[in-house]
This record gives sequence, structure tokens and C-alpha cells, in this order.
Amino acid sequence: MYHEPALLQETIEGLSIKPDGTYVDVTFGGGGHSGAILSRLGKQGKLFAFDQDEDALVNCPEDKRFTFVRSNFRYLSNFLRYHGVAKVDGILADLGVSSHHLDEAERGFSFRFDGQLDMRMNKQSELTAAKILNNYEEEDLADLFFLYGELRNARRIAKTIVTARREKAFERISDFVEVLKPFFGKEKQKQDMARVFQALRIEVNHEMDALKALLKQSVEVLNPGGRLAIISYHSLEDRMVKNFIRSGNIEGKLEKDFFGRVSTALKAVNNKVITPRAEEVEANPRSRSAKLRIAEKV
Repeated sequence: MYHEPALLQETIEGLSIKPDGTYVDVTFGGGGHSGAILSRLGKQGKLFAFDQDEDALVNCPEDKRFTFVRSNFRYLSNFLRYHGVAKVDGILADLGVSSHHLDEAERGFSFRFDGQLDMRMNKQSELTAAKILNNYEEEDLADLFFLYGELRNARRIAKTIVTARREKAFERISDFVEVLKPFFGKEKQKQDMARVFQALRIEVNHEMDALKALLKQSVEVLNPGGRLAIISYHSLEDRMVKNFIRSGNIEGKLEKDFFGRVSTALKAVNNKVITPRAEEVEANPRSRSAKLRIAEKV
């Protein structure tokens, strides 16, 4: 299976789909969420699906209501205008990396296999994990491992990387993993190694910048009453989504009018974050860290 979608039932219910509405799945991937949306749309309904990875093309359904956009979702509003769409009734984003990416060794997303240090969602992009490891300054490496991987020993890791690359440039996953092993004990090795790879993947694909752009554009393109459903997998993403829903900005600063009222374009549908049920985690362990937040355009 290309990818088993997380929190499928909860996400589709949260979108409160109108049969004749217009919806956007900005992370098409294996098409699991898109398929569920299409099953609830009538003949007049429309679904636009974004994905920057050419591999996702094979999953596109033959459906007149469906339009595939091969692009990063940071260009959401531009492509909707191109297709003559001003407003939509719902936007879905399943952030992070798919099972397909993790299981393809040569894509370089997982430390479980040996392959090129790539990690590009869009194969046409120039920046790769290898280029980051071989060219970033020590301080910049430390910052990305600390911010995106939440690793306390980020500075030591960065220093070791810079020292190691003087002897041999990083090209393959196995070379990089060998350099990392001394930093992590056996009991938490997989968890910490995953954080390092997560940090690199986020940097390679500029994921945080793309999420910021998506959140800001969602307010512009959603109809009043339209729903925004976002599934995140690490605290940095979830915090950003939570802050934006609550305050209308990434920092979470509440802006009040003259009368002291908080002015926001979105209101939370679920005040408490939605997480997978035990049955789902057992069937799909990769959904364990999934967090769903749903908001409605005021």
C-alpha cells in the first residue's frame, strides 16, 4: 500500500463535507483522504489535490470531479485562481512523510535502509540532505537539529558532522548513521535517529515555511463556515497550527480590538486535539504521533 491515511474517519467527519462543495487535499499522496472526500461528494462537487511528488500521479482517480495539481501546497491560492476557483469549502493537510517515502530506500527518508542522502519530496528540487550535511555551517546545522529535531545534543552532533566531512563527504545514509551512533544509546537510538532524519527532511523541503504559507492562505480561500483540517506529527507543526487557529498568527499573539475582543478568522471545532484510537495505532503504528486539529472560517 502506498500510504495508509491517519485519522481518516475523524478527518472526513471534521470537514463536514457538502455534496456540492469544493474541497482541497493539499497532501494527496496515496489518495486515501481524497478517495474518502470524493465518496461524499455529489455530481456537482469538486476536489483539487496537491502533491509535489511525481510518484503520486499513479494514484489519481479517473473522476471528472477531481483535479490534480503537481505542486507544493504553499502555492495553493495561485493554482486555485488558475483553475478559476475563488473560494473553497474545506482544506485538508496530512503533514509529514508517507509510508511510501519511508519504504523507498533511494529516496533517503529513513535510516532503516542504505541509500542516497536525498530526502526531496520534489525530485526536481536542488537541495538534498547530502548538500546540507556537506555545506551548512556548524552553527546552522546545530540550529536545525535543535529546532526541527528537538535534540539537546544538537551542537555536539553538528560539530562531529563538520569534522567527519573533512575526511569524506557524506553521500550515503550508512555513512551518516555511523557518525551518529555514538550519540545515542541503544534504548532510544531509533527514536533519536528518527529526530535527526526528521530535522533534515524538514530543512530539505522547507516544510515549516510551506506550512506558514498554507495557514495564511487558508483564511483567504475558505468560504465562511468552511473547514480546515490539519494532521501534524511533531510538536513544532502542531504548535504552529494551534497558535494560528487560536490567534490568527504563527506566534500565537492575541490581537484585540478597541473593546478588548479577540479578532480571529478561524475558530476551533475541536478544542482538544484529536489523536488516533488504540485500534488504529495497533493497525497502523505510524499513526501513533498523529494530531488532528479542525477549525472553521468565521
